[in-house]
Amino acid sequence: MKLKTVTAAAGVAGALALATACSGATTGASAGAGKAPGTADLSLTPTTARATGSVAAVNWLLEDEPDSLDLDTQGGSAGRTVLSNVCERLYQLQPDMSVRPSLVRQAARPDARHLVLTLRDDVTFHDGSAMTADDVLFSLKRHAQPEMEQSDEFGNVSAMRRTGDHEITITFKQPDALFTKALAGDAGLVYNREQVQKAGKDFGTPGQGDACSGPYELSGWKSGDSITLTRAESYRGEKPLTGKVVFRWADDSATVNALATGAADGTYADSIGTAAALRGKKGLDEHFGPSTAALALIPTERGGLADPDVRKALSLVLDRSGIARSGYGGLVEPWATPVGSGAWGYAKDAFAAAQKQLTDAPAKPDAQDLARAKELVKNARKAPDGPIVIGTDSSQGRMVVANAVRAALTQIGLKGEIRTVPAAQYGEFYGDKEARADIDVLVADWYISKSDPLGFYDNGLSDSSNNWVGFKSAEYDAKVAEGLRTLDDAKRAELAIDVQRRFADAAVWIPIAQMPTALVLDDELTGPPASMAYLYYPWAAQLGAKKG
Repeated sequence: MKLKTVTAAAGVAGALALATACSGATTGASAGAGKAPGTADLSLTPTTARATGSVAAVNWLLEDEPDSLDLDTQGGSAGRTVLSNVCERLYQLQPDMSVRPSLVRQAARPDARHLVLTLRDDVTFHDGSAMTADDVLFSLKRHAQPEMEQSDEFGNVSAMRRTGDHEITITFKQPDALFTKALAGDAGLVYNREQVQKAGKDFGTPGQGDACSGPYELSGWKSGDSITLTRAESYRGEKPLTGKVVFRWADDSATVNALATGAADGTYADSIGTAAALRGKKGLDEHFGPSTAALALIPTERGGLADPDVRKALSLVLDRSGIARSGYGGLVEPWATPVGSGAWGYAKDAFAAAQKQLTDAPAKPDAQDLARAKELVKNARKAPDGPIVIGTDSSQGRMVVANAVRAALTQIGLKGEIRTVPAAQYGEFYGDKEARADIDVLVADWYISKSDPLGFYDNGLSDSSNNWVGFKSAEYDAKVAEGLRTLDDAKRAELAIDVQRRFADAAVWIPIAQMPTALVLDDELTGPPASMAYLYYPWAAQLGAKKG
């Protein structure tokens, strides 16, 4: 799927352990940007130090129990965190957020509308059978079915055919620049056709096999208790150092306690608050790395922020550094776009430079920003005639944001009113227009599943279901469409930067901060990636002891 929120509440597909670069990092995300007030000085890297020692077993924490391990029918970060070690994809997202072939040995584009995939001939599923082109074609067609989670990734595909013993040819209605990136996500999962068909509707439930070919295999799922993976001894690649990974699930407070007491060995923290609560704890290491996640304000259809000048005014006076410090322990970075730097899977220097050119989202507003914002409100053609209602749940970070928004509105002569709902109800704001009918702006956090900014900016298209404020621009739509069919990375980056500027100028969403993936580990362990790639990359295969 193209866009997912970071909440796991009802009505929202997917969740994410927060991720990306913070100020002071030495990565391309923020190197040279200068340390923003109120942010932590984190050293951000895509990976942790290589492990050299073997480990019999580790206990790993998830934010909740997966509803299913069939990612076609039930997405979510818990299931992905488990299955990234079990199920391989045609392409693989790397820790640095670039993409490379995996089950594909070679890819060719005889022309802009055809992709020819030559498959590896040495892949064995966990039941001992060899992966065939028929398995791959079956998997792709299953993902593309309208009721499946990844169906939107195949909207531009007109045909998928087996064209050789180890070859699949995909034909597009028009060139599709992001399709191979989608194949590094759940759209590229390859299943053993026979096992999936045999399991039928029970595929992905406790008691069923995994039908996959990765470095670990699913050896047990005790519903309500744990999921166990064991090393796949027949795996063709490097042998994992850790023999067994046992997953259990807990809420944030229980996760903090389990890690602090040594009852658990690690987690990709679902909440940045978990990482903040564990900073400096003896016996634990914390690592932070790139992701696409960002915290933003999304104006709704209700109309309180219908005028783009009012939205820009709010953006100009919002205290992002204060939000980072008070709401997120300084572990987020004030940011000028609503997508994190992990989306920069290519052309990193160009995107980093373009980010610095956006001036309407200051980390700490000054008197000049305030004066400009007041002038924008004064001259607005559609200024609100009543309180602007801010929708949130009662979590600390979102409440800090909501209060900061209310304070910012007061500074520019407007009134804000906070509407707080339970966490389960909060999730309904994203997918149900009626649920958000009484709010003007939502405090939100999002991530995209592909490492390309255009994977986010299609949400500003005139007909996008995520364009709640009703932004319409034929030129913007045309630029996005051109970018999505531009196969050359350098040219596509130029178009993405143009689109990014237009989105920012219209303040379709109001960016706040990019948010880091927090990996918390027992200090005797190392090896896995620290970036958002863990959702799609076999992270446990690199987990082991620091010392051999």
